[in-house]
Order: sequence, then C-alpha cells, then structure tokens
Amino acid sequence: MLDFTGKGKASNCGGITRRDFLNVGSLTAAGLSLPHYLAAKENGQVIKDDDRAAIMIFNLGAPSQLDTFDMKPDAPKEIRGPFKPISTTSPEFQISEILPMHAKVAKHFSLVRSCYHTSAAVHDAGWQMMQTGRQFAGGINTPHAGAVVSYLRGRKTDLPPFVVLPETMGRGGGNLPNGQAGGFLGKGYDPFSLQADPSKPDFKVPDLLPPPEIGTARMERRKKMRQVVDETLNNFESTENAGLLDSNFKAAFRLMSSKQAREAFELTKEPKKVRERYGMNRFGQCCLLARRLIEAGVRFVTINSFLTVFNEITWDIHGSKPFTSIEGMRDIVAPMYDQGYSALIEDLVDRGMLEKTLVCNVAEFGRTPKVNPAGGRDHWPQCFTCYFAGGGVKGGQVIGASDPVGGVPADRPVDPGNIIATVFHSMGFDLETMLPGPAGRPFGIVDVGKKPIMELFS
Repeated sequence: MLDFTGKGKASNCGGITRRDFLNVGSLTAAGLSLPHYLAAKENGQVIKDDDRAAIMIFNLGAPSQLDTFDMKPDAPKEIRGPFKPISTTSPEFQISEILPMHAKVAKHFSLVRSCYHTSAAVHDAGWQMMQTGRQFAGGINTPHAGAVVSYLRGRKTDLPPFVVLPETMGRGGGNLPNGQAGGFLGKGYDPFSLQADPSKPDFKVPDLLPPPEIGTARMERRKKMRQVVDETLNNFESTENAGLLDSNFKAAFRLMSSKQAREAFELTKEPKKVRERYGMNRFGQCCLLARRLIEAGVRFVTINSFLTVFNEITWDIHGSKPFTSIEGMRDIVAPMYDQGYSALIEDLVDRGMLEKTLVCNVAEFGRTPKVNPAGGRDHWPQCFTCYFAGGGVKGGQVIGASDPVGGVPADRPVDPGNIIATVFHSMGFDLETMLPGPAGRPFGIVDVGKKPIMELFS
C-alpha cells in the first residue's frame, strides 16, 4: 500500500529512505504501476482515448436462468419452478415476477439466452472463464477484461482505470484464481479494490485518502519528497527506468492528494432520495458508486453482487443450508438486485451516459433444469443467460435460445470468449490486438476466432 507517513530506517546518499523509496515506487497494491502501459505506448499499442467505459456486474453464485430470464412456463413443474413470467417494456421477452423493476427497464437491455462453457461446474472455474474469456492452464493466468482495458487505455484521470467493488471475490470452493487480477500483465494491472462496504454510515476509502492524522502542513512537507526522488532519478543509468519511477510517483501522489478522487467516492454528496432509489444495501450502493466512478473517469468497474458462496445468502440456490433456498432468492437476493440494477440503468439514461457505458451482467454458470430434492437447483454450465445494456447495445432484444427445458443452447451458442470479445468491441478495441504474454510471447486479447455478439449492436 502507499505510505506517505511512515519513517524509514535506512537512507541512501540522496536522502530518501529505503522504505519511502519502496513505498513510492511499488504501487502494485493499488493497481498503479505503469511498466506495461509505457511499453505499449512506446510500441504504438495504446488505444486512443475516448469516453467509453464498462460496468461488469458479476452475479456471484449464479442465478437460475429458469427462475429469472429464461422461464419455461409450459414445462413440467419440476422444470419451470414456482414463479410466473411477467411482461416487460420490451415486446420481445418476458422475465420472472421476482424482477419487476427489471421489467420496467427491459427496453434498455438485451438478453443472451444461449450462454455456456465447458469448464468444470465449480464457481471459481466459471469466474475465470467469464471474466477473462479463457480457462487458466499451464500456470498462465489471463488478465481480467478490466486489466486489459487498463493496459491498453491507461488512466484517464487521477482515479485508477480499473476498480472492483466492494472487493475482490473470496473463496469459491475450487481453490483456483478467481480471474479478478492483472494476470500475466503483472500486479500493476490488478484492480483497485475498495475493501469497504459503501452502505455503512461511516464508509470511507482509507487506501485512497491521506490518514486523518496528517494535516495540510504535513502533506505539503511530504511534497518535498518529490525533489528527493528527482535527484535520485538523475543518478539512474537507465533513463527508461527513471522515467517509469517518475511516472509511478506522480500517479501515486496525484491519487492520494486528488480532490477529484476523494469526491468520486463521497456518496454523501448524493441526494438521499437517489441513494434510497439504489437501495441502502451493499449492492445498491456499489451500483451508485460505480456510476460516480465512471462519471469521474474510471474506465472499467466490476461489481461483485456477493463476495463468496459460503455463509452468505447468494444466487447459489442449492435449496438447503448453508446455501440459499429458492424462497431466499425471491425474498432477499432478487429484490436487492432488482432495485440496484434498475436504478443504475435509469440513472445512466437520465445522465446521458448509457450510450457510452456498457453494463454487462454475467455469472459463472446457470442452474440445473430440474429442481433438486431440496427444492433448489444445482450448478449447470451447459446453459445460462447473460445480458447487456448501453455501450452501443440495442436494448429490448433476445439473442439465442435454449432448449425446451433450459438445459442447452438451441440457437446461437455463446461462450466466454464471445462475451469478452463483446465487451472489447463495445470499448472500441481491435480484437486482433496482442498483449505481451508469458515468456515474452504474444497473447491475443481474445482467442483467435472469438467474435463479439454483433446482433446486440444492430
């Protein structure tokens, strides 16, 4: 973490302490180091700046497609489940009665009902696939889509380009990397993780802001470190490394001392009625914070609807404790999620932001077509629904279809590579762009042949 307050114990000939030097130069904990970005810029790979952004809502635990967005009202009871479909503002589709606020904004989003993947039916395996487009193998961890955006576009303002709210995923049961990191791009492209619940009355972001015990005078004195670093850099033999450390220092200090960064995280600046519209819960306030961050210049925000499938009510509706029941999904999970998402879409529309902000809702897999003996549904990567709004997407559509029991794609199969290609297409990327992969070998931002879901954009 950045540390502008501690006293170092060993100084070099330039007067800067070893600890201060390391704390300023090692910015990986905040996702701020710039080596790959600078290298990409030198090679002409950095994509021209614009206002496009993305919010990925990851429905951790995995919603049941049959009880939310791909209902089968004519199927037998053990398939169709207990809920009824309702009409929406899109004439193209109905959704579950447990998502009435989604129904009101349905004209703004489009469903993809034919998603699937071939990885194991394990939460963290699906987390990898759906956020990077690939399954990790051979010790190669591919970067999250947001990390790729950060690498190719760099920062836009004082804020980090890639943020995860409220924090990165916890355990998934498979003891696998969760995909919410910079992967082979390096820890400098890990997301900034909030590590706090924005719905709490005492919410603040200590990792971004100066500690309360530091007054203005002391903060000004710390700026003198800038001169020390400049003198030290002048002694470097490698001007490339010197420039890198100089850029890192500026990025770190700019973030900590930035009024813009501080205000972006201050939810108290929002009217009470706006906060209440999103829902005074963790997910709702994360949705509101995501809008504020995108508005302030963050390029990519991932919202984890939950943090783990253990000891928490989530979309993981196996039906019996310690997991969630279908009733728990109906009474706790769906209302919270429904309110937060619909408020986000309405807010982006009202502020004229939706056209350039992709909102994609994904999950690690779907749920078994048949209700299990506990009254729930189990893991099912063979077929599920994702959906997209904004970022050039034409709302109110249905892409693809599942079979009569929601078990496998019957039309237009879509895999994780297609999902990530769709995100990058919305961001304006050339899908043949290469990254500096492991051992220096080129690595595509998507696998060869993976195409975006172009029907979403027409």
